[in-house]
Amino acid sequence: MELKDILARCDHTLLAQTATWEQIKAICDDGIRYKTASVCIPASFVRQAKEYVGEKLPICTVIGFPNGYATTAAKCFMAADAVDNGADEVDMVINIGWAKEGKWEQITEEIAAIKAACKGRLLKVIIETCLLTDAEKIALCKCVSDSGADYIKTSTGFSTGGATFHDVELFAKHVAPHVKIKAAGGISSLADAEEFIRLGADRLGTSRIVKIAKGLANDGTY
Repeated sequence: MELKDILARCDHTLLAQTATWEQIKAICDDGIRYKTASVCIPASFVRQAKEYVGEKLPICTVIGFPNGYATTAAKCFMAADAVDNGADEVDMVINIGWAKEGKWEQITEEIAAIKAACKGRLLKVIIETCLLTDAEKIALCKCVSDSGADYIKTSTGFSTGGATFHDVELFAKHVAPHVKIKAAGGISSLADAEEFIRLGADRLGTSRIVKIAKGLANDGTY
C-alpha cells in the first residue's frame, strides 16, 4: 500500500491537555500538506481551526472524552456545539460503566441521540476496548450498528491500551455493513497501519504516520 493511501485514512490527532493553538495550527498544516482524512483536535479549538483551514481539511473533535461518563444531555450539547463551531466529524466515548452493567438499550439510545445532535455529520463511537471483555465488545458492535452511528472506534489513547489487531478483526465480524471501523491508540509504524487497514479499519487515529511521512520527506524519499 502506498503511503499516500495510508495517510488518506489517518485522523491526524492532537488531544494532549497541554495543546496550544500553535501546535494545533501545525497539525492542521500537516493535515493539509499530507492530505490526511482529518485532524482530530480538542473542541475548544474547533472554531479557530475551521476558520484557519476552511474547506481544505475536515475537522474532527471529541466529546465526553476520555471517560465517557458525562450525562447524555451534556454529550448532546457538546456534539451540537462542536458542529455549530464547524466540526465535520465527532468522536464520542460511550458510558463504559453502562457497558459493564449490560445497559445495551441505554447505550444505543444515547448514541442515537448524539448522532441526531451531530446534524448529519459523521459520528464515531469510542468503546475503549482495553477495558472490555470480548462479549462486551460484541454487544457494543450491535449497539453501534443499531444506533445509526457511522463508525466504531477502538480507543481514546488515554486508557490502559490502544488498538489491537484482534479488536479490529472482532469488529469486522460483528458490526453491520454500514458501520466503518476506526483503530486508534498506539499505531506507531507503517506496517501496523497497513495491517489494521487489511483487517478492516477504514480510519486510523494517530499522529505518528504523519511524523513518518515528514521524516521520509526530509530524507527525500517521499
